[in-house]
Amino acid sequence: MEREHLIEARDGAKAAADRFRPVRASYEAEYPLQVVQMDHTLVDIIIVDEYFRKPLGRPTLTLQIDVATRVIPGFYISLEKPSATSVGMAIRHAVLPKDAWLADRDLAFAWPVFGLPDILHLDNASEFHSRALTRGCQQFGIDLHYRPPRTPHFGGHIERLIGTTIGEVHLLPGTTFSNIQNKGDYDAEGEACMTLKEFERWFALQVGIYHGTIHRALGVPPMTAWRDDQTKRTEPLRLPADQQRFLFDFLPFEMRRVRRDGIKLFHLVYWHGALTTLVANSVHKFPIKYNPLNLSTVYLELPGGEHVIVPLRDKRRPAITKFEHDYALRALRERGRGAVDEQMLFEMVSTQRSIVLAAVTKTRGARRTTQRLVDALIRGEPPTVHLEAREANEQLAAPNLDGPVVPLAIEERS
Repeated sequence: MEREHLIEARDGAKAAADRFRPVRASYEAEYPLQVVQMDHTLVDIIIVDEYFRKPLGRPTLTLQIDVATRVIPGFYISLEKPSATSVGMAIRHAVLPKDAWLADRDLAFAWPVFGLPDILHLDNASEFHSRALTRGCQQFGIDLHYRPPRTPHFGGHIERLIGTTIGEVHLLPGTTFSNIQNKGDYDAEGEACMTLKEFERWFALQVGIYHGTIHRALGVPPMTAWRDDQTKRTEPLRLPADQQRFLFDFLPFEMRRVRRDGIKLFHLVYWHGALTTLVANSVHKFPIKYNPLNLSTVYLELPGGEHVIVPLRDKRRPAITKFEHDYALRALRERGRGAVDEQMLFEMVSTQRSIVLAAVTKTRGARRTTQRLVDALIRGEPPTVHLEAREANEQLAAPNLDGPVVPLAIEERS
């Protein structure tokens, strides 16, 4: 009980319950990607920054498991709290083929798990009820199922997997353990040595080992079950027809009009030549999607499901994150600035970055902020492919947001 109370005090009641409550009969599935469960956990390890190798804190892992075969379709690791963005990033990693992702990390093992799930099975955390997740799943034919209240055993598969992976972490330098007796005099911060990128690569290797290890409940390795059970599917695996823009449909969005000076969002102004013909429809609002990891670009969704990639009107502006923006806006409000414009926001962000850089060698908080910023801007970098500007005489209808969501094109893979 002491160990459970320690986890509850450190990580909250949900984390303690997920780690220690008995797991009874749970949700089942008949074939690969019929049901995929997803959840988050704080990892029991201290991450260090890439430059000074000083402690930053514990990362958050968003993890998925295919219920039928127990393979791990994908994951996402960051220094951010769970959010609609981390959910979207984990879904993208799970659904798309991983050959390029593995090559970028110099990983040589095979991870042939990809495809759109039929059902995503989730708990009732707020990030799993976001508009972005709901709308994205509607567009790609994914059903959202939530655990009934007071039935934690319905998430037993993902909870057991989280327990297994956290156990492996306890062998790493910098682990915080989950048991005060195991920790003893161990100095987690003093022993910490892995950056976020290094831990991500280590975790991916653990996924490869897990996939090749016999699973007690299955009697075979999860990867063997994945390959053998494809014959149980009545339809081939599905992939998004436009993989590059798949993430767009899981990004948060706001409804905005297109005006002559562009799109105004969060006191920032965005413009692209393709917006010219939309100005005539300025009475109508369009979904403007944004990646909180990088506000240098937004994505306007057209009625047919295409996206126009729209950069900041002033291309001299540096890329900033949503948490930088919100912090700057809050600071300006505290200084009595009732009317805030784009110039004021970027000046405040620049001032804040200077303060953080000056403090980065002194405090862990500053190092963590800097590392969060670097990771966010890299992961949130917008695609380089832009839609061509529409002809001036081409009429674009406003979207009907009250009607049913029209599914997007799906590419089938056998």
